[in-house]
Amino acid sequence: MRSIGLIKTKNTTFAAGFVDSIVGGGGLIQTPVTLITLPQYPLATLLGTTKIPGIIGTSIAAVQYAIKVTIKWRLLAVMCSIALLAAFTGSYTVAHISNTFMKPVFFCILILVAIYTYTKKNFGISVSKSLTKKKELIYAIGFSLLIGFYDGFIGPGAGSFMVLFFISIIGFDFLQASAHAKMVNIATNLGSIIFFSGSGHILYHFAIPMAVFNFTGSLIGARLAILKGNKFIRVFFLIVITGTILRFGYDIFLK
Repeated sequence: MRSIGLIKTKNTTFAAGFVDSIVGGGGLIQTPVTLITLPQYPLATLLGTTKIPGIIGTSIAAVQYAIKVTIKWRLLAVMCSIALLAAFTGSYTVAHISNTFMKPVFFCILILVAIYTYTKKNFGISVSKSLTKKKELIYAIGFSLLIGFYDGFIGPGAGSFMVLFFISIIGFDFLQASAHAKMVNIATNLGSIIFFSGSGHILYHFAIPMAVFNFTGSLIGARLAILKGNKFIRVFFLIVITGTILRFGYDIFLK
């Protein structure tokens, strides 16, 4: 039984790493399959386990993006510090209360995001805004608090929300947005891992093999995104957002 579960989670984790390295949203694939495959474990334990392959895959993608894309390191230092602490708080919270009440809110937000991205053809294709450093910092701090808590508390779709923020608020194109989102995602994963590992909520015998496959998927996905550019990433983003809507819709209306 354990070997069957391991095979299923490894195959799924490869796909999750591939998707997540391009526009985020790998958790939409990895998390539900892990929950279905290993139903005998508590929710917090399974969420904690998926954070290990998540941080490995995200890290390899981040390195590849950093080589090709100009990174705002000072902005990221602030965002990552705040997001890490917020993710720790979110993970602590999910270990004590259910996260289902937040899903309808994000379901509605994602529908609006999908419509906006589809109708605005130049969305994320080129750099479009130039905020003052003060405004950029204020927005970044607020978003880091929200996305950090969200990733620790719910998880799936967090990477896509990060990409959306960097495009619509900071003004990056898709490639820049994906690169910066990966850095923040490393911090949120780390914050969750600190809590989950400290409270015994990680199944390392599953997490480590999953991490190897996530690493491979992320390596391929990031290289493809860099090679194909913004138009390809935009289409992929729409696909992932649609998948997120379907997943949340299933959780809200059919479960």
